[in-house]
Amino acid sequence: LVRMKFLQLLSRKSQRLEMLLQLRFCQKQFPYVCLATSACLYSKKKKVNSYEQVDQEKYKSLVCSVTSYKASAQTPEAIFEEDNLLYGQPHKRTPPIKVETKTPKNWFPLINPNKRIPLLNSDSNLPVKIALPKAKIPSVTRILQQTIPPQQAFYLERWKQKMILELGKDGFAEYTKNLFLQGELFHTALESILLSEEMATKEQEEDAAISGYLSSVQHVLKDISEVKALESAVQHETLQYLGLVDCVAKYRGQLCVIDWKTSEKLKPSLKNTFDNPLQVAAYIGAINHDANYDFQVSCGLIVIAYKNGCPAHPHFMDPDLCSQYWNKWLLRLEEYIDRN
Repeated sequence: LVRMKFLQLLSRKSQRLEMLLQLRFCQKQFPYVCLATSACLYSKKKKVNSYEQVDQEKYKSLVCSVTSYKASAQTPEAIFEEDNLLYGQPHKRTPPIKVETKTPKNWFPLINPNKRIPLLNSDSNLPVKIALPKAKIPSVTRILQQTIPPQQAFYLERWKQKMILELGKDGFAEYTKNLFLQGELFHTALESILLSEEMATKEQEEDAAISGYLSSVQHVLKDISEVKALESAVQHETLQYLGLVDCVAKYRGQLCVIDWKTSEKLKPSLKNTFDNPLQVAAYIGAINHDANYDFQVSCGLIVIAYKNGCPAHPHFMDPDLCSQYWNKWLLRLEEYIDRN
């Protein structure tokens, strides 16, 4: 009995001694090992699954539907249906409309390959000035007016209605009449300037209706030389249309059909001039196929003069740009012929 008690006491002391040695050894030599061991022991705790606590018999149908849905493969149609229910119909972005470049059915060249230009002409210093004939063929202005694009016609009509609301019908009629009169006076003044190659007379400068326009184009007039035609009628002998050209002269060394326009609003870009480039291209084609003119033109110039005297915007059209607008003009001409 005494021996058994001694053995029990010795075993207890040896266990305590071993525990003390292990703790001291771990704290001094490997402190992080103990932390890692305790973490591992903690992580080994069994996680409770919530599904196991559910009454399987009571919610059997619900559990089956959920588990079978997760296990089944989804089709694209099912995914789109889910998205529609959760987020609504997707917003489809409209792709940009590609503008098809139409080509005229009966294409005709802008430059006349059969036209012979004389080397010398004694009357070359005098500008050509041909009166507009009373012919049954349509004018360039009429063709463009009757084939105006719907969007452009909408904006034009909206501007007209706005002006009528502000001025009334009689006031709007008077306004358009004054604009037309100012345009005529402005063109007459320019004609006298270009013929004499001098500045405007004092009477024209003092005319308040056009003084601003004349001041506006002074810097453009300095670049114009060798006037070939002024307020002269042109007719395309093959395509059968006519028009009245404001001026044909050299602008910075390039022979151009020049179109003078008046405006109360700034038009710094060629696109702001609407159908004016088509009009210039139509005049160029007519001159090149008109026997009354012993020269050919490949460039154009649209000069926007401002009533308040701001410097005019000269929009130069090189041969490539003139060719592009010539094709557009041919399309408008075909449309006019089809309508009539």
